[in-house]
Amino acid sequence: MPQLQYEALHPEFGVRIRGLDVGRPLADDLVVEIRAAIDRYSFVCFPDQSMDDDRQLALTRRLGNPEPSHTSVGKVEYFGTIGNVQKDGTVLGNSHKKTVFLTGNNMWHSDASFKPVPAFLSVMCAYETPAEGGITMFVSLRAAYDRLPPERKAELEPLIAIHDYVHSRSKVAPDAVSPELAASLPPVRQRLVRTNPATGARNLFLGSHVREIEGMSVAAGRALIDSLTEEAIRPEHVYHHAWQPGDVVLWDNRCLLHAGSGYDADRHRRYMRQTRVSGACSSLEEAA
Repeated sequence: MPQLQYEALHPEFGVRIRGLDVGRPLADDLVVEIRAAIDRYSFVCFPDQSMDDDRQLALTRRLGNPEPSHTSVGKVEYFGTIGNVQKDGTVLGNSHKKTVFLTGNNMWHSDASFKPVPAFLSVMCAYETPAEGGITMFVSLRAAYDRLPPERKAELEPLIAIHDYVHSRSKVAPDAVSPELAASLPPVRQRLVRTNPATGARNLFLGSHVREIEGMSVAAGRALIDSLTEEAIRPEHVYHHAWQPGDVVLWDNRCLLHAGSGYDADRHRRYMRQTRVSGACSSLEEAA
């Protein structure tokens, strides 16, 4: 088993691991160590990797079941392109509809929290990164939960949030979501407080896809969602990841929020490929 070097990235979460080629087949003990690192650190970066789609999908499969893309209605597609460079080499500018749609990623969110079974893990491979901008920000909702006083935790424990893809993407443009896609992604109920099944650690489950809190008025629910989010994303709690070509990053959508910082697609190239690992079950079915 290779000797791995761990480097902390933020006081609250995140680690960079050197000494492992994740593009090669991984032995079972290494998969166990990676899964343990995900449970402990939530964000794991493997720098200087040599990847392609086949290797990325193989890595994704070693970590769980690949999650089909929600934007591919009627077909199974595991990859999403993040950036303005397309797989065929086409470069899209700032005004292109796809580029505008991706600006929705600049809101704080958890990937696929709007699905009945929310995503467990995102796997991102960076190939081309802009010289300016393009940083992704991350915060830990586990750390945010830990900072709450006991009485506040007790108040939040039973609450159910409504996650709605149309709610979040409509902020980008009124027609950002086609009727066909909207019909395939109805609003879903998720716990506001989740528990890691391996460690028992608890965290909030928030993000831009949250529309309201079940049983509360819209105004009161929004006030609660916004106040919890604002506290979670205070500057001292944010880790800024400056992507480098060759980065392979795994992040735990169960307990992290992330947001893009934007970049000038008319001046810079960005090409990254994302896959996701499906969650085990609905958050409503998780042990409290």
